[in-house]
Amino acid sequence: MKLSVEKLRSDYLKELTNISEQKPSECMQCAKCSAGCPVTRAMDLLPHQVLRYLQLGMYDKVFQSKTIWICASCFTCASRCPRDVDLTKLMEGLRVLALREKGGNKLRPEELPVDMLKEAPQQAFVSSFRKYSK
Repeated sequence: MKLSVEKLRSDYLKELTNISEQKPSECMQCAKCSAGCPVTRAMDLLPHQVLRYLQLGMYDKVFQSKTIWICASCFTCASRCPRDVDLTKLMEGLRVLALREKGGNKLRPEELPVDMLKEAPQQAFVSSFRKYSK
């Protein structure tokens, strides 16, 4: 996915904050979210790394990773965060932004990489299809 630098810096953080009602800047990088996450073995970026990339404005790294699609939305990260940053809501917001960038709010199984289908938790796919297939 190609993202314009101008849009990245000016719009994505505002849009992500509006969608998720969370501020990535609140994260202090304690990595408790990554330590408690049950699906980190399948992720290419750990949850705290996603937050750090967001803090640095490196949205292209986040959108190119498979982590936002693998997040199980189990809220373990949110319950462990000492700063009350709900990373689950941020991941959901990132998925919405990625789908909008592709030109729609639809998620189709044939668009997902085969290795992701093998490793990702089924709960993530079921909830994604329920939400984005309408």
